[in-house]
Amino acid sequence: MKQKAGLRIRIPHVLLRPLFTGTLREKSYTHRHLIQHVTTTVNVCQDCVASGDTWPALRMCLICGYVGCCDQAKNKHARRHFEATGHPLMRSIEPGENWVWCYVDKALLSLPHKT
Repeated sequence: MKQKAGLRIRIPHVLLRPLFTGTLREKSYTHRHLIQHVTTTVNVCQDCVASGDTWPALRMCLICGYVGCCDQAKNKHARRHFEATGHPLMRSIEPGENWVWCYVDKALLSLPHKT
């Protein structure tokens, strides 16, 4: 089984927001009510593993718990999951990253820190 590809630099979500959305302000999103309490022990993109590919980062669907590779990956399995199911909310499951992306509203949202 192949592991994640290469070394990855972590960019704080407050710096990602202007890159992804064009604004520093947190946009509202209309799909908060869809969030389910989902967890995962998966630490690979199983679709990439099945095809022999690697991935830079993982995302988890907050509706059903599906884990797929990010949009910087060749296969973009998280985005493909959204396109196939309509589940708009993905969160990063990378260590040190604490944010949610809404594909429909194109909003990058902070998650509350766990205490």
